[in-house]
Amino acid sequence: MSYELKLHRDVEKQLERIPKKQRERLVDTMRSLCQDPRPIGCIKIEDRLYRVRQSQYRIIYAIFDEEVVVFICKVVRRTESTYRDLQKMLDRAIRYVIEE
Repeated sequence: MSYELKLHRDVEKQLERIPKKQRERLVDTMRSLCQDPRPIGCIKIEDRLYRVRQSQYRIIYAIFDEEVVVFICKVVRRTESTYRDLQKMLDRAIRYVIEE
């Protein structure tokens, strides 16, 4: 079963700031989440939130099994603020997926 991939509107802006070679790898990783939303190495960080590591970057995403959707919340280099506001990210993802 293939999941639908949806991006938060800020993710495109975040990707534009990343060097091209790394951006391509991140996009490939995000696309692979459609086939396997819980790949080896992914970490569950909240209720529906997961993160997957791609070198020094983190892809934070929510999985909605009932709607068959993977929602990318954030793509960012790992810093102290990477995991701040997780509940806010999850709330936005729920509003976007459920209300759509």
